[in-house]
Formats: sequence, C-alpha cells, structure tokens
Amino acid sequence: MGAESIVFSFFLIFTGAAALSTAALFLRVPLLVAYIIVGVALGPFGLGWITDASLLADIAEIGILFLLFLLGLDMQPSKLMHGLRKTFLVTLISSLVFVFLGMTTGLLFDFSWRDSIVIGFAMIFSSTIIGIKLLPTTVLHQRHMGELMVAILLMQDFIAIFLLAFLDQGAMELAAMVRPLLAFPLLLLIAWGMTRMILVPLIARFDHFKEYLFLLAIGWCLGLAEVAELLGLTLEVGAFVAGVSLATSPVSLYLSDRLKPLRDFFLILFFFALGARFNLALAPEFIGPALVLAALALGLKPIVFQALLLRFSERRALAWDAGLRLGQISEFSLLIAFVALQAGSISELAAMTIQGAAILAFLFSSFIVVMFCPTPIAVNPKLRKD
Repeated sequence: MGAESIVFSFFLIFTGAAALSTAALFLRVPLLVAYIIVGVALGPFGLGWITDASLLADIAEIGILFLLFLLGLDMQPSKLMHGLRKTFLVTLISSLVFVFLGMTTGLLFDFSWRDSIVIGFAMIFSSTIIGIKLLPTTVLHQRHMGELMVAILLMQDFIAIFLLAFLDQGAMELAAMVRPLLAFPLLLLIAWGMTRMILVPLIARFDHFKEYLFLLAIGWCLGLAEVAELLGLTLEVGAFVAGVSLATSPVSLYLSDRLKPLRDFFLILFFFALGARFNLALAPEFIGPALVLAALALGLKPIVFQALLLRFSERRALAWDAGLRLGQISEFSLLIAFVALQAGSISELAAMTIQGAAILAFLFSSFIVVMFCPTPIAVNPKLRKD
C-alpha cells in the first residue's frame, strides 16, 4: 500500500465516517457502530474500495494502546480499591452468570470449547460508551448512580485486561496460562521503578514544557507496551500498566485531556478495520448465534444486575435503571475478539459472531436507554436531563 493509497484510504474512511456519524447522531446510535458499518461497506467484503485492511489494522491498534493508557491514567489505586470493595461481588457473580450463558450458547451452536469460552468471556462486559456517555452529567458527578456505574465498569475493565493477557498466548494450555502470571508482576516492578526513578523526576523538572510532557507520555505508553510484549504479555497490558503508573502524578489529568483526540483518531481506524474484516459471506452461519447472544444481553443482563443490586441493598428504581444501562455487550468484547483472533485463539466464525452480537446489542440498547432512562438525548422531554 503506497503513500497515495494511504491518503485515499484515509479520505474514504474519515469522510465516510463523518457522513454516517451525522446520520447516527440523528438516530441516537453510538458512533462506533457508524465506524464499523463504514468498514463493512468499503472493505474487501463490501464494495472493495479498500482491499488491504491489514496495514490499517496495525495502525489502528495504536488507538487501543492509547485507550488503555488513558483508562490506566484514570485508575488511581485508591479509586480502584474503593470501587473493588463496592462492586466486587456484583461484578464477580454477574461475570460468572454471563460467561455461563455465552459459553452454553456457543456449545449449543456447535462452536468448539475454546471458541465457546471466549464467547462467554465476551458476554461479561457492558459498554462504557452507552453506560457512561448516556448518563446525565449531574448524575455522573453528583449522585450514587454515577458512582455505581463507574465502579462496575472499572471492575469489568480490570477483568478485561487480565483476559487479554491470557488470550494473546494463542493456546489455552497450562504453561501458556502460567506465563502471564509470572510476567505481570515483573512488568509492574519495571513500571514502578522507572516511574519513580526516571519519569517523576523528569516531569517535576520540565512540567512547564507541555509539548515535552505530551511526547514523554506517548513514549512511555509505547515503550512499556513493547517491554510487555518482550515479557510475553500483550501490548495492550503494557499500555494499561503505563497509565496506572502515572495515575497518581499531578499531570495525569493534563495528559488524559491532551491524548484523547489522538486516541479518537486511531480508534476510528480500529473500528473501521473491524468492520472491514466482517465477512458477510459468513453471515448465514453466525447470524443465529449472534442474535441469541444479543437477545440474552438485552433481556437477561438488566434482570441479573437488578437482582444483584437489590440483594446488596440498592433501591429498586436505581437497580432497574442501572440494569438497563448495563444491558448490552461492550466495545471491550470487540477488542477481546480481535486479540484472540490475531493470536489464533478462536476461529474467524466465533470472532464474527461476537462482533455481530455486539453491534446488534449496541443498536438496541442505545434505543432502550434513550427511550426509558434519563439521558441528555432522551426522546421523552421528562427524561431529558443534562
């Protein structure tokens, strides 16, 4: 793929994404669905205007690294422990239930045990985009609902980080699963030592050079990602640890704010690349299990979360509202499917099934939340809250 074709590819991707995102905003659909649809339409299995999606996928992976780096920056140890204490049992029990539902569905549709286990993992997670971005700002920052949602989603994100480390091994064997358990503490030690001896002194000395801090953050994120890969972990785990190591630094909020546009640029490419790999020829084979998984997420996740939150002393109205907001499959599920497929841990059909289920769940869940929950873009004026 030459320079001119990359420029033309970027033109098609971002112009198409902008056009379809406009329609998505009018329809109150999450923007990442628009990015995936553009990938399906323009990729090799659609119109074929972009035939080599592999390079774009490699470039797009940078967006995932920045996403996890920023997630780590926001995950201060004290905040993480507070969220762990509040939502540990709710998240653990719900995760086990959803893994069982997803794995059983996979086996019923004749997927292998390995594929079915990964499908089960993908069912654990709820969408941060729908769960948080459709909360009114006053709810997010001032009320118990916001704290509860953030705590559950943070715990789910933490589970996803460990799953990524295991799935990237390419084989679910004991030796492959033990290696991350040994490498992860070593990575934490390296990150802690370098942060304390190198990064913090540099930040303290040159904190008034904002451009330098921006470059230092990017270098640290990508550098620790490479160290993680050398240790046998994933690039994504390294980026996450890099963010956590800087979470207590006074410049973490500045770095988070400055890196978001860069993250969004690459994430558009990531979701486009996912769509471009969406093989429509396999649709008759995966549409059945995808519909079942989406229906389970939309129908049973709200009930499970409501029951668990009621069990742990939350009010009925709050428990049902939180359940509706958490009742879908996450963008993290797409990432898990992507990493597992790249590593050869699952089949292409299983990855397509997860992706199809996630897209369907995004679409219907966003409409449910907009119709029945207080949001800034609610259809009912009585529910419209900023």
